[in-house]
Amino acid sequence: MSSQHLVTFKPDNRSIAVRPGTTLLDASRRARVNIRTRCGGVAGCLMCKVHVAEDQAAFLQPPTVAETHKLGGLLSEGIRLSCQARTNGDVTVSVPEDPLKAAIRKKLAEQQEDDWFN
Repeated sequence: MSSQHLVTFKPDNRSIAVRPGTTLLDASRRARVNIRTRCGGVAGCLMCKVHVAEDQAAFLQPPTVAETHKLGGLLSEGIRLSCQARTNGDVTVSVPEDPLKAAIRKKLAEQQEDDWFN
């Protein structure tokens, strides 16, 4: 077994080598990838969700009891809590866009469209 796992975060394409069993949240912090959380990493707020493609799921340890309880059916859609999901190999995960950034991006796009037509 390798002494390091490479975790890659999309869409930033940032990667970081971590010890086996490192949570995705800890890896994201080390890679300077922002994953929102409010509970301090105890599966309390559900803000730190990431998407793991089906072909990448085996590279994470199985969901914890807390994660299974909190996510339920979302697990079958590839959603994991980054504070609970631990590496089991080299893995690539997708981090959703921050809702505030998405709202700002949408507003800027609308303003540009308005400027284009005026």
